[in-house]
Amino acid sequence: MTVLDSRALGRATLARQLLLERAEVPALDAVAHLGGLQAQEPQEPFVGLWSRLRSFEPAQLSALVTDRRVVRTHLMRRTVHLVTADDAVAWRARHDAMLRQRVLGVYRGELDGVDLDELAAAGRAVLADGVPRSMPELARAVAGRWPTPAPRALGEMLVAALIPMAQLPPRGLWRTRAGVRNVPLAAWLGREIDPPAPAGTDPVGAALVRRYLAAFGPAATADVRMWSGLAGLPAAVAAVRAELVTFRDERGRELLDLPDAPRPDPDTPAPVRFLPAFDNAILGYDDRTRIVDDAHRGVSVAGERVVLVDGRVAATWTVEAGTVVATPLRRFSRADRAAVADEGRALATFLSDGESHRARVAAAPR
Repeated sequence: MTVLDSRALGRATLARQLLLERAEVPALDAVAHLGGLQAQEPQEPFVGLWSRLRSFEPAQLSALVTDRRVVRTHLMRRTVHLVTADDAVAWRARHDAMLRQRVLGVYRGELDGVDLDELAAAGRAVLADGVPRSMPELARAVAGRWPTPAPRALGEMLVAALIPMAQLPPRGLWRTRAGVRNVPLAAWLGREIDPPAPAGTDPVGAALVRRYLAAFGPAATADVRMWSGLAGLPAAVAAVRAELVTFRDERGRELLDLPDAPRPDPDTPAPVRFLPAFDNAILGYDDRTRIVDDAHRGVSVAGERVVLVDGRVAATWTVEAGTVVATPLRRFSRADRAAVADEGRALATFLSDGESHRARVAAAPR
C-alpha cells in the first residue's frame, strides 16, 4: 500500500482546502465544498474565504447570510459553523445525539433530573411567537419550570442541542458587531430539517464521509470523527468503502480517499496563506502534523490566527492599528519574509476596505 508522508498529505490538504491556488468559484460553492466554515468568531469566515477565492468581496458572503442561503448554527463538534442552508437542513438531525451529549458533558450535574424532551417542548413554545431571542432570554423564559439548574445550562442545552437554531444577522455580517439572536432553523429557512434516517441506515453519515474526503482527504476515520464530532461513523465508512482508495501514512494508519480527488506532487510550490482563527484546515484532523508541527499544535486550539509558509503553520498574525503583523514561529529566509509581507499587505488592504496597505514581519525567535 502506498505510503503518503506528511508533505504529500499537506499538499493534498492545501489543494482540497483551496489554499494551493485561489479558486474561481462563487462563495456559496466554496462554503459547500469546505463543508462549512468554523464561525464562532463572526468575522473569521471572511478571511477564510479571502485566502481561498479569487476576487472575493465581503458583500458576497454578507448577502448569502441575509438571503438565508448560508446560516450560522451549532453543528460539527458543537461549535458554531457557517454552512449552506441545504447542508444545515440535511445534516442537523444526524448531529442531534452528539450535540446533546456534548452539552451534557459540561452540564450533566446541573441538568440531572431535567427531562430533555420536556425542556425542548417548553423552549419551542416560547419561540412559537417568532421573536428572536438571546440564549439568556430563552433560558429565563423557561427557568420557572426548572428553577434549580443555572440559566446557562438550560440555555446551552436549548440553543446548542435541543432546538435546531439559526443565529440571525446582523451577527455574521462584514464589519458588524452584534449579539446572538436565535430563531428555530426551520422558521428562518422556511423548511423543516430532514428527519432522522431509519434505524440501521446512515445515508447522511455516508454523505458526510464523502464530503469530508473531498475537502480534507486523504484521511483516517479518526480524522473524520475529529472534524464532525460524530460517533457511529464506522458503519458509514463501511457503506462507502468500495468507492474509495486507500493509503497509509508514516504512522501506519490507513487513509481513505476519493479516487479522483487531487493529490499533488509533494514538491508543488505552496504560496503563503493567512488563515483565520479556528480554521478547519487545521482543526479538521485528529493528526494535524500534515500542516502544523507538534511543537506549535497549541496555536490551533487557542484561537491564534496563523500563517502558512510552504504549506505549514510558520507564524501567527494580528492586526495592530491597521497593520497586519506576522510573528514567526521559526526563522524565515529572506524570500519567506518578503512573501509573508506581500501577502500581509494584501490582507491589510482587504480588512480595511483599501484604507491600509501596511504589514510587518516581526523578529523570528532565537
